[in-house]
Amino acid sequence: MHTQQNHVLPVLAAAVVQWLIGALWYGLIFKKSWRKLVGAADDAGSGREIFAMGCSFVASLLLSFVLFTVLQLAGSSTFEAGAALAVICWLGFMAPPLIVQHVHERRPVNLFAINAAYWMIAMAVTGGILAAWR
Repeated sequence: MHTQQNHVLPVLAAAVVQWLIGALWYGLIFKKSWRKLVGAADDAGSGREIFAMGCSFVASLLLSFVLFTVLQLAGSSTFEAGAALAVICWLGFMAPPLIVQHVHERRPVNLFAINAAYWMIAMAVTGGILAAWR
């Protein structure tokens, strides 16, 4: 198992990659449709947008740290094994609350698809990076 000092760099790198995937996903690939579905105004460069991006990075760090711990406990040591375990974690711990939240908030199924697909991809890539890091 990795020591406390040996997890900082992989967790930081995975968090940065996860954050960048989110920036591309919501800021470029699905920007128009996501903003329309959530009714968001274009507040790029505003203090609120900067705060939201900072919060997203802190959340990415936390998720990466917890996923790193899970992968280490499971003994996952390849990209494929890490990605697979991360997708299982997504399926059990992220998809169900997203479904419930979207149903109760009466959000469009397209919004669920955008959000759920992002988290599945982000988790898989993060898990792969963390497991393969040596």
